Amino acid sequence: MKKLILLITLFITTISFGQSVKTVIPEKKSAFQEGEWLRFRMSYSNFLNAGYSTIEVKGTKNNGKEAFHIIGKGKSTGLVSLFFKVEDDYQTFMYKESLKPYRFIRKINEGGYTKDQEIFFNHDTQLATVNNYKHKTVEKHPISSDIQDMLSALYFLRNQNISNLKKGDNIELQMFMDDEITVFKLQFLEKETIKTKFGKVKAIAFRPLVQAGRVFKEQESVTVWVSDDANKIPLLIKANLAVGSLRADLDAFKGLANPFNIIFK
Repeated sequence: MKKLILLITLFITTISFGQSVKTVIPEKKSAFQEGEWLRFRMSYSNFLNAGYSTIEVKGTKNNGKEAFHIIGKGKSTGLVSLFFKVEDDYQTFMYKESLKPYRFIRKINEGGYTKDQEIFFNHDTQLATVNNYKHKTVEKHPISSDIQDMLSALYFLRNQNISNLKKGDNIELQMFMDDEITVFKLQFLEKETIKTKFGKVKAIAFRPLVQAGRVFKEQESVTVWVSDDANKIPLLIKANLAVGSLRADLDAFKGLANPFNIIFK
């Protein structure tokens, strides 16, 4: 449960693996827009309702530049909430033109484990200023010119052209997470048609390698399916945990930038 909303936004600490790495380029047509809203239903071990996560895209401006304000929230429900209450609030602010983040908020309470941080990214000086409101500290960390945060990474990846990927190819990017830069790698698996509550949908399967141990059962514990269309919205995420499994299903959506093709037969 501690990784509740991290699974939805691919907020997973990853490790490297030896395959070829493909360079992807941005799509000319945006995969998302202001007004997009996604809701995911979380279930534990395929039967216990664990909670819901939502991600919403709004518009804003910073220094005269058009930007996106993306808000991700996760909350446990039902029996799970009785013994492990989760309330997560993730927010990123990223420029529309470059899809680079300039501000990130992480305010979480996961079974008593809390974080309250705000990060400002200065791409000119290549520094991240981390305001830790819980511990009342301010620290500066060097960053690269193409850094992403835990939430902006999802939207940056969605807007990449992946038509040239082959089975086993990797996409990678640098993510600023827990006061350090992590190399995030996502492996392309295959294209397939999966069942959703809306009908059958053509999808693309990816696998981020995760750290095996206390939370995940093994390195290849997580599989992510996104829609094989111009939206590239997450449809399904499965994770084998050290104890049990966690699943996230797209439960509701609105405001998509492109047609969402559903196969009814």
